[in-house]
Amino acid sequence: MSSIMTNTAAMTALQSLRMTNASMAETQNRISTGYRVSEAADNAAYWSIATTMRSDNKVLGTVQDALGLGAGLVDTAYTAMNTVIDYVDEIKAKVAAATQSGLDKNKIQSEIAQLIEGFTSTATSASYAGSNWLVTETGGPTTQEIVSAFTRDSSGGISLSTISITLANYALIDNTTAAGTSQVGLLENVTFSYTPATATSSTSVTGWDLTALDVTTADLEEALAGVDYILTQLTDKASNLGAIKSRIDLQKEFVDNLMDAMDRGIGHLVDADMEEESTRLQALQVQQQLGIQALSIANSNAQNLLSLFR
Repeated sequence: MSSIMTNTAAMTALQSLRMTNASMAETQNRISTGYRVSEAADNAAYWSIATTMRSDNKVLGTVQDALGLGAGLVDTAYTAMNTVIDYVDEIKAKVAAATQSGLDKNKIQSEIAQLIEGFTSTATSASYAGSNWLVTETGGPTTQEIVSAFTRDSSGGISLSTISITLANYALIDNTTAAGTSQVGLLENVTFSYTPATATSSTSVTGWDLTALDVTTADLEEALAGVDYILTQLTDKASNLGAIKSRIDLQKEFVDNLMDAMDRGIGHLVDADMEEESTRLQALQVQQQLGIQALSIANSNAQNLLSLFR
């Protein structure tokens, strides 16, 4: 039965065309944004997961920056420590040279004094971002915390992990001048015994005075052993800094890889497959054209009924 009041064919064709247009709009949105899930309405679960992962990735970016800052701090301290070792090694060589007869102790002491000024200057200038691990002072910071990791557990709880550095373990110079306070800098605080003309005494590297020693092989060997002890302590500190530097470098590389992995995971959840969307768009364009043609044919049926009344 044909009716001019209800065009069933046109209604069906119109409904089909509307569905095609809606699918095309969705596909065009995916192509323009690059996302299969760009808002919660597309897929609430995937959108929620992706949004949380993006937020965590931003925090990991901050952790990465913190590790970069920590790497700079450690590298600066490590480089300065190695230079100080070179200076103290030169002092050791000068003390060994003093065992040779005929050498002027005053001249050797003058060279040692220059070396002392050199490693003192090196330690005090080893500053990075306003922090110097080789110089300490009463009332100053005692530890340095370097953010190293960000984690989220299965219940959604978050936490930050840090690498804690005890600055006193690497202090070479102590700028504290208040009465009644003890120096904690390695080059000032750690002393070794030596034998002057009349009694046994002691000194630190910064207080070294070769002219106070008796020019005998035994006395100089005693002093040489003291300088060698300080050199061993410096080497141990440099080794520890090197280990921390290696740990930070490895952690920084891990965070870089973790951020890439999270980006890939987010992509698997919400990114659009552009090849697939391109193919779907072409198919929908054909369906749209056919839908328009079908609607046009259905609308023409009413006009065809007029021919029956002629």
